[in-house]
Amino acid sequence: MGELAGNLRWSWHPPTQDLFASVDPEAWQASGHDPVRLLGSVSPQRLDQLAKDDAFLWRLGELSADLQQYLTGDRWYQTQQDAPRAIAYFSPEFGITAVLPQYSGGLGILAGDHLKTASDLGVPIVGVGLLYRHGYFRQSLSRDGWQQERYPVVDPDGLPLSLLREADGSVAKITIGLPGDDSLTARIWVAQVGRVPQLLLDSDVEENSEIIRDVTDRLYGGNTEHRLRQELLLGVGGVRALRAYSRITGAPTPEVFHTNEGHAGFLGVERIRELTEEQGLDFDAALEVSRAGTVFTTHTPVPAGIDRFPRDLVAQYFGGDNGSHGVPVDRILGLGAEDFEGGDPAVFNMAVMGFRLAQRANGVSQLHGHVSRGMFGGLWPEFDADERPIASITNGVHAPTWVAREIFDLARHHGVKPGPDPDADHPVTVFDIADKIPAGEIWATKRVLRERLVKDARKRLRKSWQQRGAAPAELTWIDNALDPDVLTIGFARRVPSYKRLTLMLRDPERLKRLLLHPERPVQLVIAGKSHPADEGGKKLIQEIVRFADAHDVRHRIVFLPNYDIAMAQPLYPGCDVWLNNPLRPYEACGTSGMKAALNGGLNLSILDGWWDEWYDGNNGWAIPSADGIDDPDRRDDIEATALYDLIENEVAVRFYDEDAEGVPYRWIEMVRHTLKSLGPKVLADRMVRDYVNTLYSPSARSSRILNGDFAGAGELARWKHKVRSGWNAVTIDHVESSGVADAPELGETLEVKVFVSLGDLSPSDVDVQVVHGRIAHEDDLVDTSVESLVLAETYEGGRHRFEGTLALSTTGPFGYAVRVLPKNEHLASGAELGCVTIAH
Repeated sequence: MGELAGNLRWSWHPPTQDLFASVDPEAWQASGHDPVRLLGSVSPQRLDQLAKDDAFLWRLGELSADLQQYLTGDRWYQTQQDAPRAIAYFSPEFGITAVLPQYSGGLGILAGDHLKTASDLGVPIVGVGLLYRHGYFRQSLSRDGWQQERYPVVDPDGLPLSLLREADGSVAKITIGLPGDDSLTARIWVAQVGRVPQLLLDSDVEENSEIIRDVTDRLYGGNTEHRLRQELLLGVGGVRALRAYSRITGAPTPEVFHTNEGHAGFLGVERIRELTEEQGLDFDAALEVSRAGTVFTTHTPVPAGIDRFPRDLVAQYFGGDNGSHGVPVDRILGLGAEDFEGGDPAVFNMAVMGFRLAQRANGVSQLHGHVSRGMFGGLWPEFDADERPIASITNGVHAPTWVAREIFDLARHHGVKPGPDPDADHPVTVFDIADKIPAGEIWATKRVLRERLVKDARKRLRKSWQQRGAAPAELTWIDNALDPDVLTIGFARRVPSYKRLTLMLRDPERLKRLLLHPERPVQLVIAGKSHPADEGGKKLIQEIVRFADAHDVRHRIVFLPNYDIAMAQPLYPGCDVWLNNPLRPYEACGTSGMKAALNGGLNLSILDGWWDEWYDGNNGWAIPSADGIDDPDRRDDIEATALYDLIENEVAVRFYDEDAEGVPYRWIEMVRHTLKSLGPKVLADRMVRDYVNTLYSPSARSSRILNGDFAGAGELARWKHKVRSGWNAVTIDHVESSGVADAPELGETLEVKVFVSLGDLSPSDVDVQVVHGRIAHEDDLVDTSVESLVLAETYEGGRHRFEGTLALSTTGPFGYAVRVLPKNEHLASGAELGCVTIAH
């Protein structure tokens, strides 16, 4: 049982959870469904009883064998060719389970889903993060509805963790130098997430001074220098922890390093230091080796969400006695410099460093990729936004964690075995049989899930009111709060201003009419935490709480404090509609609506993040966005009115439109379509496969090429230096075109000759391209294609002629442009160096 409790696979494996529940149902509930706490509280007498219970022992043996098969058997990844031997995944937070409170919101939940899905698919990932002594804060409310924070101490010895130990049994530790002849020492805890080890660094050790012991005190806390120390430990310390883990366990060293947001960006600096000091490379060659195997994912669509430190502070931590001769501090500062138009020369930008240290980068939805290419355009100013090297992989969610077991039971009842299939290219899912399940069964299942949410919400509501100082006699109304037969809308997320928690309060009287409608009532379940330093966010929570406290509506709208995984798991399945109304385009992706969709919920959302690309007009509702209106109050009024109209005239009408058997058939048809159209897309299985195929495997191949004898890295570094220093001499002298009549027709070919001067560069250093397509808006090229021209002749003075032909394959106005880019087989993108010459 200790083995089952020590592997976090139990958190998404209902049969194992049921086994623990059978040990002592009351203790299981009291433990918060924590197997480690449960086993610590069970009496020896009860364990003796279980040891003599043949049925229990048989179940225990079956589950133990199932776990071993899960951990050792081949899965999807083992069928892949030329894939990385190991991938390191760095994140400042991980949301694996509520019993391991090391997350604050979407970034951590995504990271947790990434690890769990990698385990299911057999992807050899190692997670790297920090172990925060207080985790993230626990939220409660004052009597007047103001958010209050408390930070209970997390005892690692009571968690499903183990210390990494050396062969002699001593605790393995890593050390980082700090300014002032100080140092930071950290021990390494290991959580086993299925097949995936997760390394968590902890600075609370006796070797450290009191202030340094507090580096891992809490998530996203402290002043600027405190945050810098945390990110230094995560990045630099994380690489050193990986090296210790591989040395001690024999695990393969990672070929690919994935930086989940800029917080872990210093991992690239540490890898460069290793290569300069241990392999004798110079900084530029080491940079190329490190970049080739690094992936950077940006998650924020707003500059305010990026960590930026004073340059002088970064110099203090990487210079002086703490410096490395192979990694000059001025080169480190250059990695994070905002040395572009509109940048601040006094700051060090962690996201900018992330892009410069990674050869491959991505946003987390198609729209977010577009926003990111504009937001970070200063790094590639000469390129159109669509060609800047930031790809998109839309987030996904781990279905076994978030889908209610009743949904899986319904699928099994109709002959489908849910879950990842290790022998197939695509996971076997329930979605293809949505049409075969009778509407009445779907409706009855949603009613069961709604009732569970109502019971859970009442329990949490009562506890909250008791914490707010209410007497038991004041709380009898809670027994009738919410109704399992009323249209239930969920809204739960972090509470920054752009997510607009209070948009629903723009017209309080109209909201009341919706909640209290005599024939088509609506109820709202709301949750979310504001950052402790965000007074504006706390005020938004207080506004919602005060509205929800009113006697006439408190049975129809509730705010549940301390939103976490444990609350979310009954919340998503129990909601009929998931509401999301951010300011577009400030939602990078958002995944809560995905979880609702997998549970048969419908989305009601602004077209932002993932909803912008996957809404099809029939799988939910799009709230019209008043883009372009500068007055924020007017914009909120317009969008709130649209929200009210949708709920009143479309959502509620369809929900309550029941047939003779009491089933809203048109509603169920939308649920079926949602499962079929969104189900396969929103799975983290799809997301992790995308990462493997489009980022991890190409990164591993690039890394192997440069990691041989490192000669290729040195050559690439010298080539880049030559190109950058000589690019000013690259000009397009003349362009000629011929071969078409005055009225060209489809099928004709256009012959293009381009005369260029390359200075000290050779023709093999460049790619002379023709970008061609239709003309829109007088002179904009759209629907473009790119053709590379071939060298035809070389002249004196570094001048050359390139030629090629273009087929006229579309009707309408046609145009083309000529440009020159650097060319090298080791580049992942023509825009990688930021160099381009365009014919004017």
